[in-house]
Amino acid sequence: MADRVPVAVFISGSGTNMAALLYASRAADCPYEIVLVLSNNPDASGLKLAEAEGVATFCLPHKGIPRPEHDAMMEAEVVRAGARYIALAGYMRILSPEFVGRWEGRMLNIHPSLLPKYKGLHTHDRAIEAGDSHGGCTVHLVTAELDDGPILGQTPVAIIPGDTGDSLAARVLFAEHQLYSRTLASYVARENSAGWLLEKVRGLAAALPDVEERESHGAPGWRVGGKYFAYFNDQHHGAPHIALLVKTSGQDELAALIEQDEDTWFRPAYYGASGWAGLILNRPDVDWEHAADWLRRSWAAVAPKRLAAMVEF
Repeated sequence: MADRVPVAVFISGSGTNMAALLYASRAADCPYEIVLVLSNNPDASGLKLAEAEGVATFCLPHKGIPRPEHDAMMEAEVVRAGARYIALAGYMRILSPEFVGRWEGRMLNIHPSLLPKYKGLHTHDRAIEAGDSHGGCTVHLVTAELDDGPILGQTPVAIIPGDTGDSLAARVLFAEHQLYSRTLASYVARENSAGWLLEKVRGLAAALPDVEERESHGAPGWRVGGKYFAYFNDQHHGAPHIALLVKTSGQDELAALIEQDEDTWFRPAYYGASGWAGLILNRPDVDWEHAADWLRRSWAAVAPKRLAAMVEF
């Protein structure tokens, strides 16, 4: 399988969800690995578990440290460990907006309710008091607003007559352990999913004027004025790459792109002979603004002059 995606986990206590993520990562087909467990609480028992399982740990008590500075110091360890995603697993600290912004789309949290219901604390008692038939849990992306990011997955858990907040919480915890590992695995694996990558490219291409999508030789392609300016290449002709093919000015520019960054660019079979360049998409941290810029440039290279003149680049 492809290299596993490195993930850092933040905890404040026992770290049972961290443990669930860790043990799920031991499966041969899991797309992620836990490279670091961090805490703001030196007494967090989850740290001892992580250490016993051979996972690096880091602890920095937050008392007396301004929130942005504490977040930045924790983040420095995450970056040093090479983690590309963060999973919050019972981390009982509100994160600074600056930190959250830097990890937009790459930080997940699990919350013990069926969001958008019952943000914050005491979720199980509130569900029971409201007469709900189910409590549950939610995995979502983290945003600056508490428990409000896009929902990635949910599991309902039935409320049984006579339930207390504690008894419901115990059952929801089983659901959390199942849901978090599955959702994290699915989310990080999308980086190598041809379907997800195609939808990203399709959205960028559709934003350009007078674009028509049409299949060419079994691959999705995009045209303007009857001429192709981009193709989606899903490991065609034996190449390991899922890529966006765009037009360059010719062989010199194509060669220069590959020489400058061979982890980003390659010469596609057949298309390369005509100066098309392959922008590799199944790689870590694709810069989608960069991809959008090349799509615009490629579009402008073939668009009718009257149309190209109307668009600012």
